[in-house]
Amino acid sequence: MGLLRISSALFFVLSTILVFSAPSYVVDEEGYAPIEAGSVSEQTIVPQKIATELNRPIQVGVFVGVPNIFIRQKNEEMHITASRGKLKIKVKGKRQQTADRRVFKANGECIGIASDKASLHKACYEGEFIITANGNKLNAINIIDIEEYLRGVVPYEIGRLDETKFEALKAQAVAARTYAYKHFGSRKAQGFDVYADTRDQVYKGIHSVTDITDKAVRETQGIVMTYNGEFITAYYHSTCGGETEGVITWGRPDHPYLKNKPDLRPDGTPWCRESNYTEWIREFTEDELIDLFQTNAKEAKASVPSFSSIKSMHILDTLKSGRIHTLEIVTNNGPFIAKADKIRWLFKRGGTILPSSFFRIHRNGDKWLLKGKGFGHGVGMCQMGARARAQAGQSYIQILTHYYTGITLEKLTR
Repeated sequence: MGLLRISSALFFVLSTILVFSAPSYVVDEEGYAPIEAGSVSEQTIVPQKIATELNRPIQVGVFVGVPNIFIRQKNEEMHITASRGKLKIKVKGKRQQTADRRVFKANGECIGIASDKASLHKACYEGEFIITANGNKLNAINIIDIEEYLRGVVPYEIGRLDETKFEALKAQAVAARTYAYKHFGSRKAQGFDVYADTRDQVYKGIHSVTDITDKAVRETQGIVMTYNGEFITAYYHSTCGGETEGVITWGRPDHPYLKNKPDLRPDGTPWCRESNYTEWIREFTEDELIDLFQTNAKEAKASVPSFSSIKSMHILDTLKSGRIHTLEIVTNNGPFIAKADKIRWLFKRGGTILPSSFFRIHRNGDKWLLKGKGFGHGVGMCQMGARARAQAGQSYIQILTHYYTGITLEKLTR
């Protein structure tokens, strides 16, 4: 991805204007203190027989509600469309058949499948695909063993790292496996368990797997995180900016294993400092914001009035990490508010939301300057922090027990 680089000189000028307060970490009133990195080891992983309802392949909604599907298998290409709940299948440009559904199996040769023909050359999936029609749209569900599924998640979610960051790949594999098992059956009404995009976890088959990403999945096979005997919801994000956050950022009651906590090196700098999003700046003109606020109101879940000028923007309160909880925008036609992580959508332009809700605001004439830090929602594991921790010699267990407080590691066996 194209990451923003900000000059140190510009940050020096801005830092005299915009200052973050860094809340200190304390043990919360429920008594959950962070587990320190050296307090657990491989010997603490609890063997556990997998539950019957989980002893099956995962069902992944790779393409859902698309108008076209292209299949390449055994040097043959097919183009599938849908009409009135039926599949229309063309081979070499000629309609070959109409069907209610089609099943494609890898059988030793991966399945090339894409929603556009140009992407077929880099599409490679294991398992089998069930193609069905929903009216004039198509669904393509990948039925695949969960360990094979993880091979197509890890390199896309945290990157194809080298040996110095191997433990971060293992931490990602455990987090992704836990997330997947937690969501078995969660999208039953749609006919699958998880989406193959950011609605759940990014999964693109095995086109970009490497020996080291496969090794991370293999060496953590079956290992998951639990709390009080249940799978945790193993959220993760790119860059926390030095402070993680709880699910209160989505208006939910906090989980004891997903707490706000600092994520700082011994020298006081963020573990994720190598990210280009450790600090960021966005500038908007007032006219631009007037258009954006009204355009983005629905996505941001904000009741934005019709207005022609902005009088002020105030941060009414923040979450423990310092991320904004309530932002008030005062216009010439009255005030409105935006809440927590949804604030990022209020400022969306060019299809891109703000990197995080961890920012402060400064006005300079008709321009508004947002200086922030972090990329993503800030909940759970900071992937850039995990990469740095691994490079510094921490194990995947040390990484996981830092970001997910009070967890138990279990190894599921069949």
